[in-house]
Amino acid sequence: MTILIEQSHLGSEEKDNKVQFDFDEKKLDGGFEVPENNSYGNSFRDYNAETERRKIVEEFYRLSHINQTYDFVKRMREEYGKLDKVEMSIWECCELLNEVVDDSDPDLDEPQIEHLLQTAEAIRKDHPNEDWLHLTALIHDLGKVLLLPSFGGLPQWAVVGDTFPLGCAFDESIVHHKYFKDNEDYKNPAYNTKNGIYKEGCGLDNVVMSWGHDDYMYMVAKENKTTLPSAGLFIIRYHSFYPLHRSGAYKHLMNEEDMENLKWLKIFNKYDLYSKSKVRIDVEKVKPYYLSLIEKYFPPKLRW
Repeated sequence: MTILIEQSHLGSEEKDNKVQFDFDEKKLDGGFEVPENNSYGNSFRDYNAETERRKIVEEFYRLSHINQTYDFVKRMREEYGKLDKVEMSIWECCELLNEVVDDSDPDLDEPQIEHLLQTAEAIRKDHPNEDWLHLTALIHDLGKVLLLPSFGGLPQWAVVGDTFPLGCAFDESIVHHKYFKDNEDYKNPAYNTKNGIYKEGCGLDNVVMSWGHDDYMYMVAKENKTTLPSAGLFIIRYHSFYPLHRSGAYKHLMNEEDMENLKWLKIFNKYDLYSKSKVRIDVEKVKPYYLSLIEKYFPPKLRW
């Protein structure tokens, strides 16, 4: 797929769990104005900022890093891969997210539907011809319905937060890496080398990722035969894989298709991150446009 949008390479340096950004990295490709701070008035993805959510976020990652194991993910993929929870439309699922707040996010405490529309509208403004990307932005977090009782009421650590591969060593770029020492996979000799159980260049599709809303929504979209391009599915599945698209970790496991799709993910991620602000979206005004995209790329009802 040809990328027509010129973008600079995103460099990142992790220091005290705070990702540093140069100012130029926050200049998006079109007219979207990047806020200087998140909804708490702090830098984005600052895990040490003294906010009311700091302790919540760190405790979340402690639980995630202890409990996300290779065997756990295999069980979750088998259970939720059945897609036997409910049948509903994409928009119905969007409305369900009004009940969800993400404890892993240091930047936002608004209902998730606000973030979905903020991201989609920012991308739509700058890339008006890429309607598949607008829709991808709208649906990328729909898997967070796993937090709701009707979907099993999974704990936050099994639904949200940065994702990472299982079955190989935990890269030090993963936020709050120190808590992996209590993960049962940490000392497993089959899993604690750079490649672990994988071969270099095997492709991310063959890599077991930590379980959460990303992988679940990917399965829902794929099994319900969406016509979104492969880049859209890649964004849905790996948008929380910050060790890769912020720090460049695990690139040795990628194949050529992954490399091409990563270009789109980096474009998407700037909007996903920096559109988290107090900007409000008129839902009823934009709803007809997104309903038309849903009709174009998805069946009327999906199995979840």
